[in-house]
Amino acid sequence: QVQLVESGGGLVQPGGSLRLSCAASGSIFNLYPMGWYRQAPGNQRDLVARISSGGKPNYADSVKGRFTISRDNAKNTVYLEMNSLKPEDTAVYYCRLSASTRDYWGQGTQVTVSS
Repeated sequence: QVQLVESGGGLVQPGGSLRLSCAASGSIFNLYPMGWYRQAPGNQRDLVARISSGGKPNYADSVKGRFTISRDNAKNTVYLEMNSLKPEDTAVYYCRLSASTRDYWGQGTQVTVSS
């Protein structure tokens, strides 16, 4: 059974930075694509960034140039480095592992960008 645990969220001022981590257990981590999604109150859950098993990243237009997704397969962990944060980045951020038979989601970590 796959379990994903996000961490690193918190309160940050506009223009600040955070690094989110997603640690996976119970899976063959390095075989699967991973992604970060976010959901603000009243909105749907949207893709932020994803990374292939080989490390190729892809980003939503809204975060290109500001966010960086990476993975450390030896640690079974995927990261999302967020720079130049804006209030509109405020959301619960979720980690997803895309397995062959189903997707697995973490519980989410809150990111709040506010003065």
